[in-house]
Amino acid sequence: MRAVLFDCDGTIADSCGLICDIMRRVFAEHGLPEPADAETRGIIGLSLDVAIGRLHPAAEPPLLAAMVEGYRRTFRESRADAAFRETLFPGMKALVDRLAARDDVLLAMVTGKSRRGVAAICEAHGMETTFHAVRTADDCPSKPHPAMVEECCLEFGLDPSQALVVGDSVFDIEMAKTAGASALGVAWGTHEAAPLLASGAYAVAETVEELEALIDAWLPGDPVPSQRGQWVAAD
Repeated sequence: MRAVLFDCDGTIADSCGLICDIMRRVFAEHGLPEPADAETRGIIGLSLDVAIGRLHPAAEPPLLAAMVEGYRRTFRESRADAAFRETLFPGMKALVDRLAARDDVLLAMVTGKSRRGVAAICEAHGMETTFHAVRTADDCPSKPHPAMVEECCLEFGLDPSQALVVGDSVFDIEMAKTAGASALGVAWGTHEAAPLLASGAYAVAETVEELEALIDAWLPGDPVPSQRGQWVAAD
């Protein structure tokens, strides 16, 4: 038995444009210069408080808390719009469904989204029972802390060496490597292939078809001893 742990935003869900738009609106609401989309894309995958703190390092705790709540409120309002639909990258739903149907694979989602956000996107796309474990920003420290991987593996009764993390950001890759898991990048999200490979991804898939082939090739392999790193919190 082996485990595949998927990031959500930028890996399964095509939500980068929406995240950039909401972040601009939150900063404008507080009279702050709006972050460029490239800056916002660079923090996607982190928990919301950590992400906004990186975009506005001078924010005092009361302002940071207000901006976090403002982001959540704006996202909820967008989701309540009848026209709203958080889209998935073409082919990703079919891929996770095929993996979920296998009897030698356990699936997890490890994401900086909230539990509420995960529930909404899973309900919208019929994935309520797809993932055997879910860890979110409500459950664990922000990536790249290894807790999400470690807790999923503990729930599955597996060593992290038997797990593969699939993600689009260096935070996903660093989280995996620190936990002692394998890491596989995707090229359609927030970070390009070069930094993903430099962070420790053993490969970066350019297409969903390539991603499926890489996962299929990894699954039969013998686990290797965990090589856990040391996670150091960013200042």
